[in-house]
Amino acid sequence: MSEAELSAVIASHCDLTKEKAHIVHQGILDAIMGALDKDTVTLVGFGTFEKRHRGARTGKNPQTGETVEIKAGNTVAFKPGKNLRDSVNVAVKPVRAA
Repeated sequence: MSEAELSAVIASHCDLTKEKAHIVHQGILDAIMGALDKDTVTLVGFGTFEKRHRGARTGKNPQTGETVEIKAGNTVAFKPGKNLRDSVNVAVKPVRAA
């Protein structure tokens, strides 16, 4: 689903214009990104976003095989909530052999 498609779904669910839905959508993303500087962001049932530090490490250039030093930095981790996990793990009926 693209950003435009997500904004269209928000517009239809909330009876908004696509432009206003896009503003709401962008506001939510901005709020999550801003909050990650200080804290984790938990959306109950959906999941938790948190900032994690990755230490410096040694990697390898796949084209040349040369060793490369990778700098330390921060990344974002996402842990899905129970409702999200359950929605993607719907029961699959077993296929019966003929």
